[in-house]
Amino acid sequence: MRTVGVEEELLLIDRESGEPRALSSAVLARAAKAAESPDGPQGTRHADDYRDPEEETFEKELTGQQLEFATQPRTGMDDLAEEIARWRTEAARHAGDLGAAVAALATSPLPVSPKINVGSRYQWMEEQFGLTTQEQLTCGCHVHVSVESDEEGVAVLDRIRPWLSVLVALSSNSPYWQGHDSRYSSYRSRVWGRWPMAGPTQIFGSAERYEEQVRDMVATGVLRDRGMVYFDARLSHRYPTVEIRVADVCLEASTTVLIAALARALVETAAREWRAGRPPLGHSVSLLRLAAWRAARSGLEDTLLHPLTMRPAPAGEVVTALLDHVRDALEEAGDLAMARKAAADLLEHGTGARIQRNLLDRTGSLSAMVAECARRTQAT
Repeated sequence: MRTVGVEEELLLIDRESGEPRALSSAVLARAAKAAESPDGPQGTRHADDYRDPEEETFEKELTGQQLEFATQPRTGMDDLAEEIARWRTEAARHAGDLGAAVAALATSPLPVSPKINVGSRYQWMEEQFGLTTQEQLTCGCHVHVSVESDEEGVAVLDRIRPWLSVLVALSSNSPYWQGHDSRYSSYRSRVWGRWPMAGPTQIFGSAERYEEQVRDMVATGVLRDRGMVYFDARLSHRYPTVEIRVADVCLEASTTVLIAALARALVETAAREWRAGRPPLGHSVSLLRLAAWRAARSGLEDTLLHPLTMRPAPAGEVVTALLDHVRDALEEAGDLAMARKAAADLLEHGTGARIQRNLLDRTGSLSAMVAECARRTQAT
């Protein structure tokens, strides 16, 4: 069975006001010290782990108001859920020692002036991209799914393109920006799309053509290196995986697990289609951009563009189409019942975007809403 691993970016906030705080360096120092302790939490490692055993669980991101963690590659969703919950709890504990908290929010509901972290890479980005870099306080969820080769990986990328917008809708968790309702469900994805190297891709057809595209992009000098190829889905430059990068960080850990299960099922389904000689759908990049915009705007609250036809359809119908598309892969992995229930719960009760808006309606306070989201971040 294919392994799946998750990277989550969390927002560091003041425990009282809910305002983002640039504490990532201090939190990382506490996490490193705890890891050195014999009583510190240790992630369970498996024989097929592709991560370097010396890598840290927690890492800094572009801004000081963010903290990222990465799970080990897992085959079972229960194991993945347990690890996500554990590292969210650990992040909250380390932040709490500094009078802060963590919230799984993809943008800050409260006004913030992001602080770019120290480092040559981040400073280069700030110089190169100016305000785009300075405004990039966004928290995403990246899912890594193992592939057997670059050739299989590129075949997967070519075939999952139309379905990625549905993951945007399911994960949508960023309705607020700088104290205002953006009127989007996933405004993070719109801000992220300001990078010139981000977004959907054309059909590559082969690993050779994919690599040629990456080399040409780096050769322009606009990108520092291949790690800055921010495709919606790409071959990881560090691991033997396809990395799906479209999702908001999810308020509830159970939604993260759903996104991971669907991502693995999409990869497995696409790989089977490739081996069977089925060509990818030929939707243009322009249509894929419109589908992504529609998903970011609507979440699950309105219509989406159906991945097969690129025509408007009710969100519930589109989610059902995704579940049907990957049904065999979900069933063989033992994830079908979980995925159906989790998707139904989102359609009935709403994504993180709706929850945030409902909380604000109830409390009348962005600070109170953020505090409740911080509590929910750790709920299992």
